[in-house]
Amino acid sequence: MRKVLWAIGLVGALMIAAPFALGFPSKASDGQAMLDNFHPLMQQANVDKTAAYYNDVFVPLGDVVPAMSAENVAHFNAYLEGIKGMQTDSEKLIPGLAVALDMTPAQVQEFLGTNYPAMSQMLAGLPQMSADFGTLLGIMSDNVAIFEQVPAGLDHYRPLVTTMEQNVGYYNSADSLPNFRLFTWFFVVPGVLILLLSCWGLFFAGQHRFAGMHIHHRTPMAGAAH
Repeated sequence: MRKVLWAIGLVGALMIAAPFALGFPSKASDGQAMLDNFHPLMQQANVDKTAAYYNDVFVPLGDVVPAMSAENVAHFNAYLEGIKGMQTDSEKLIPGLAVALDMTPAQVQEFLGTNYPAMSQMLAGLPQMSADFGTLLGIMSDNVAIFEQVPAGLDHYRPLVTTMEQNVGYYNSADSLPNFRLFTWFFVVPGVLILLLSCWGLFFAGQHRFAGMHIHHRTPMAGAAH
């Protein structure tokens, strides 16, 4: 019986010591912190929004990549130089036409505005057009390297979005468990109870054995006196 009680006590002691030896308190705390941090991200509404952003916003950016290539930027820079050249020529156009048509520059501008309004507006807007086009090309040029990474980025994040979509139910199941920080005590508390019961059994077994030895020791003396 004592051997059984010692074995039970050893089991209780192991249940107490094992969680600490395996680092349960810190690992369980880390696990719970991870669940808490991912909780808002893994809710169905948020996962749906993440997937929508990926599929409806970021995936279409892949179609923009060819337009943002260094080759295209070089082509558009050539167009910008043409616009700047037109702007330089337009500054000479009005005075030249005034001489050729025997008009004042104001009369030429009025003539063009009346008979060629689109051309007149384009010529007047060339300085602003050149500035705006230059700003756009600057933005394109600065972001060529970023857009070159878009296809690889889409491939990289596709498994993440897919995994989030597929694991919402699994996450909710894990998140519904009791707080992970309590897991250590699921072993320690029963272990303490088992150990106490074992010690209690050993104590009373010892008391019983001691009492038996005492009675056995006194019996011969009683016989001798008789």
